[in-house]
Amino acid sequence: MAPQFDYDVAVVGLGYVGLPTALAFYSSGARVLGIDINSAHLGRIRARDVDLLASDHARLRDALTSEHLTLSADTTTVAQAAAVIICVPTPVTAYLVPDLTPLHRACEAVVEQARQGQVIILTSTTYVGSTQDMLVKPLAARGLRAGREISVAFSPERIDPGNDAHAHEDVPRVVGGTSQQCTAVAMKVLSRCMVNLHSVSSEGAAEMTKLLENTFRAVNIALANEIAEASRALNIDVMEVIGAAATKPYGFMPFFPGPGAGGHCIPCDPHYLLWQLRRERLQTPVVAQAMSAIAGRPRRVVERVREVLSDSGMGLPGARVLVLGVAYKAGVEDLRESPALEIMEGLLATRADVCYHDPYVPSVALTGGHVLSSVDPASVQADLVLVHTLHQGVDLAWLTEDQLILDATYRLAGARRRITL
Repeated sequence: MAPQFDYDVAVVGLGYVGLPTALAFYSSGARVLGIDINSAHLGRIRARDVDLLASDHARLRDALTSEHLTLSADTTTVAQAAAVIICVPTPVTAYLVPDLTPLHRACEAVVEQARQGQVIILTSTTYVGSTQDMLVKPLAARGLRAGREISVAFSPERIDPGNDAHAHEDVPRVVGGTSQQCTAVAMKVLSRCMVNLHSVSSEGAAEMTKLLENTFRAVNIALANEIAEASRALNIDVMEVIGAAATKPYGFMPFFPGPGAGGHCIPCDPHYLLWQLRRERLQTPVVAQAMSAIAGRPRRVVERVREVLSDSGMGLPGARVLVLGVAYKAGVEDLRESPALEIMEGLLATRADVCYHDPYVPSVALTGGHVLSSVDPASVQADLVLVHTLHQGVDLAWLTEDQLILDATYRLAGARRRITL
């Protein structure tokens, strides 16, 4: 007799990936169990006080009144779901070493409650072999062999927070199982709400695919930053150059310079690859140098602030610096790995008078006990405005013609005293 389950899908971790994933399955008609050990976060979800696209906010509003979505902080309930999708964060430490604690805990909880007939799909970006280490082997120790009593696969997430140009369900998903049968079963689960699925030969190939995607982006962002500095030295507009190069229909993909790389992927994921390859004594100098350059970019911004103020006859100590936008990217309230945090800390360390404006982020807690709140920019007489994140629709009428501006986004046009990194 086939096992009976109360839910079609359990999503473990309801963050920027897990919650949209749960809502996508809910919209497909599935009975969904959303699990997050942070009860306060579950409260914010129930209050609809979460950072989602407008389309997902509409789904959430509908789902919260339905019997087809259940929210729980109890990880033992995963035993009640036919499929379990793990969507927990995989950050790095301050020393740029992978922090696998959240993933280990989530996988241990799922393995402990796993039942015969279930499908377990890991989506969190991590090192090659993690699906084997954290799911397949521990499950086998419980007598649940992947491809026999249970199915296990890796299918990396591809959600772009704040960007509604690509619907979550429309972006192709890579799927790699521990056997052909596992891949087929996982694809059947994901096909309930995903339009385009691409299978690979193993979970390891799927894991490496995700690492390649974000390492590719990191290397090209580091290159774009270098070209930006070279262009400034040669008195050339780098954005004009990138736009011109992008007219080539093959062999070029535009990447853009900025104050650094933030968020959950680019500043973190390549370090999982570098960390793993150190054990193999394998050098990857292109990747290593790119990640070093990305990590050092916020410090370069602080130094550039010093240079711009100095050229205007001012020093950093006591200078009033207004940071415009502190989220790691436009259109989100996410501060994870945002370069603005390190930049503001660096400016404060020089005794600059620092404030910020960001309608998405009401307050920021920095290291050293500093807590800043978003200010009305029109009320601030800044010696310099550092443009870090340009949210769409933000009113910039308060910027005067004589305002000294350091544009770290390279996208603020028309300001007379605008200077780039």
